[in-house]
Amino acid sequence: MEISIKTFSEFTLEELYQILQLRSEVFVVEQDCVYQDIDGKDQEALHIMGSLKGKIIAYTRCFPPGIYFEEAAIGRVVVASDQRGHRYGFDIMKASVKAIEQNFHTTCIKLSAQTYLTSFYESLGFQTIGEGYLEDGIPHIAMIKK
Repeated sequence: MEISIKTFSEFTLEELYQILQLRSEVFVVEQDCVYQDIDGKDQEALHIMGSLKGKIIAYTRCFPPGIYFEEAAIGRVVVASDQRGHRYGFDIMKASVKAIEQNFHTTCIKLSAQTYLTSFYESLGFQTIGEGYLEDGIPHIAMIKK
């Protein structure tokens, strides 16, 4: 998988389309969750994309401190359903943590994890904080990496 990092203004139209399509396929259709994915925050994010043969198959968006949370943040973590089981999620998250450290000069990162993925994020050094909660009808828990 080839990793690329771009700001919103650096996207090609094809990249933007593929990202929105991937997020919709997983978060809206697969997870049967009606929510406002296009939330006006993409323009403020650093976008980490994983591609195979020109197709985006893994993605995250990263924020500097103070935009999404008080800490730097990673969100919209997604891997295409037909590409799971190859450690692409782990690879895109490692690239995201590194991008935050290099671009935002912090190692303190927060995310809102779907509860069933807690052990995945723990394997990357994140720890749960607080109590679980529902976000768009799906159980989540806040996690932080310092």
